[in-house]
Amino acid sequence: MSAGNGKLIRPPALRVGDAVRLVSPASWFDRQQVDRGIESLRQLGYRPGLAGNALARYAQYSAGTVAQRLQDLHDAFADPSARAIVCNRGGYGSVELLDGLDLESIQRNPKPFVGCSDITTLLTWFHDATGLVVFHGPMAAGDFARGNGVDYASWKAALTSDEPWQLDQEAGLRVLRPGHAAGKLYGGCLSMLVASLGTPYEIQTQDTILFLEDVGVKPYQMDRMLMHLRLAGKFDRVRGIVLGPMKDCVQPGAPQDLLDAVLMRALEDLDVPIAIGLRSGHVVERNITLPIGVQAELDLSGTPCLRFLEAAVTLDERSA
Repeated sequence: MSAGNGKLIRPPALRVGDAVRLVSPASWFDRQQVDRGIESLRQLGYRPGLAGNALARYAQYSAGTVAQRLQDLHDAFADPSARAIVCNRGGYGSVELLDGLDLESIQRNPKPFVGCSDITTLLTWFHDATGLVVFHGPMAAGDFARGNGVDYASWKAALTSDEPWQLDQEAGLRVLRPGHAAGKLYGGCLSMLVASLGTPYEIQTQDTILFLEDVGVKPYQMDRMLMHLRLAGKFDRVRGIVLGPMKDCVQPGAPQDLLDAVLMRALEDLDVPIAIGLRSGHVVERNITLPIGVQAELDLSGTPCLRFLEAAVTLDERSA
């Protein structure tokens, strides 16, 4: 399935009082963590509810069988009472669901779908295959479960408003290479993006501002993954690159600036603006919600800024 002949699908905006379905497409988690996340979502005014198999465990680390996880995803999209879908955690396992997804149902029933880390696999494929705008952001048993884990300003801007908005140095942005570019914001966890290469679910990076983040990856391993993307042609038509904070991506005993140096060498022949530090995904605090699939502008000519040029959601009659 192509992305609706290039048509962008914006899901209906989320509003206070809406039911939010919590699903577990990847690994299982501690029940106490998701209970804390549920309470945080309630305090925001939503009505969170766990999917039928959300607490299941299967084999070594899976949150249920493939069939159980697919059922929860499909039920969440098809149920009109569920106004948004938030993943409980990442870990591993989203890739197991790709062959069984009912993309036509997802396309017919658009709603905000939020997650990060291993969920990157679903975010990029949902967008590429259906045109649906998706959201790289906080998860219920992770960021919502800990104090100061969620950046609520970006959550509100991305999921509830049709007004343009922007991120700047307060979001952690730091310039590695100055410049200016515009394109579709796209990407997620670097390891997951690279793992898609050579499969039917390979990422589509042309004409994008490419967002890349990861955790616990040594600089040489990051260099290798960036080279993999380069050799696969995934940088050929990229217009700009925004890197995450790269949490714990260090080499014991190495200089503090090793990661910056490795990144700039790996990307040195790309004539595009490059920023680092955007606080989304694997972060220490205040996970920023990013709309994947919308047009954005990366301005690194002065104070670093990432502007979103169009809304990620539609304001229906309920949201007016």
